[in-house]
Amino acid sequence: MVGRGATKGAVLGGTCINVGCVPSKRLITVSTFIEELRKKRYSGLDYTVGKPDYAKIVKEKDRIVNDLRAEKYKDVLESMENVTFVDETGTFIDANTIKAGAKEIRAKHILIATGAKAAIPQIKGIEKAKYLTNEEALSMDYLPESLIVVGGRALGLEFAQLFARFGVKVTLLQRSDRIIPNWEPEMSSYLTKYLKESGVEIVTNAALSKISYRNGAKSITAMVNGKEAVFDAEEILFATGRTANTEKLNLEASGVQLNERNFIKVDKSLKTTSENIYAAGDVTGEPMLETLAAKEGNTATSNIFENANKTINTNEIPSAIFTYPEAAMVGMTEEQVIKNRIKCSCGPVEFKFVAKAAIIGDTRGIVKIVIDSKTKKILGVHILAPHAADLIHEGVLAVKFGLTIDDIIDTVHVFPTLSEGFKLAAQAFYEDISKLSCCTV
Repeated sequence: MVGRGATKGAVLGGTCINVGCVPSKRLITVSTFIEELRKKRYSGLDYTVGKPDYAKIVKEKDRIVNDLRAEKYKDVLESMENVTFVDETGTFIDANTIKAGAKEIRAKHILIATGAKAAIPQIKGIEKAKYLTNEEALSMDYLPESLIVVGGRALGLEFAQLFARFGVKVTLLQRSDRIIPNWEPEMSSYLTKYLKESGVEIVTNAALSKISYRNGAKSITAMVNGKEAVFDAEEILFATGRTANTEKLNLEASGVQLNERNFIKVDKSLKTTSENIYAAGDVTGEPMLETLAAKEGNTATSNIFENANKTINTNEIPSAIFTYPEAAMVGMTEEQVIKNRIKCSCGPVEFKFVAKAAIIGDTRGIVKIVIDSKTKKILGVHILAPHAADLIHEGVLAVKFGLTIDDIIDTVHVFPTLSEGFKLAAQAFYEDISKLSCCTV
């Protein structure tokens, strides 16, 4: 096993453990707790919110990352028989040979899993600008007074709300006419409202034209709805997508080709254009999810060693955005279903109808189920709610195994739980749920 982080922050364990899921969700959790104290949701309690010691919060985050890197990667690697870890950057000499430092390693089969890094748009002044990516943003031990976040998808939204809740003045610039444009419009609309309530200023239809310095601050010039606008902040964070880590691999020597978006081209079995070379994870492009990368690695190795002919159905892979409330989805959107010429039925149900939401004092959010109107088969599930990333898995099973809304209605759910929102959304296809008592079948 040959590997060294292609970017400064991504050492053993890659993006997720070092500069992705683990550190960001820790900081998000702390920021959400601070927000809870400020909101004073429960009466009869004395809430005191002092100024957070952000450097100490980051230091604790680093300890968690270091501990998990050791426990989940270093120790696991050392326990594996017949696995040797070479801490070097691997470069192809030919389709069966990798140069790793002073070593040349030959193999019948090779799996490329070098991941991806932040993609930065080529706008005027970018080469002289000092900007942040997810790596730098997670390693800062101070809070800037103000921050511009460029990008309105998962990464940008998470960081925008995270810093806003720590008291940073945040402006988010999104190129399209709404945030998370590939999600359901209702999810985008509700989440926009909640983010604004968190203190995030959201500017859509913003086409960047220049980055510069003005009055001691960093400045972005953009065309917003056809008019020029200038935005100033102490720091600028780019969350504008990812690009594959392939430039150091010398792929020309291997016969591995890239696709039109410059990610490694693979077939359904995860084989590249070189007969004995496979690729898995973010280096192959969207969807870029840690758990999907792990499944792809397992699928590729099964196909290599067992000739298993396994493939992955990405339609049944869930994704989540760890704002608060969280957003999660699996399967198809209403628009995708219509494009496939399937007559669909769907409609969002608000969480205010879920008893547990009232109990915990947070009724924000919606559930939207997309179904085939003929068969009642569930084609997509979309949840915006507290703990949506945990709630989505019932929807994952429904999509994966072709369940219908009747199957969900017939399934007894624990009361009171937020998961009842999924059952209520299924019942809403038949009746007015505002007139149902608790636990109605």
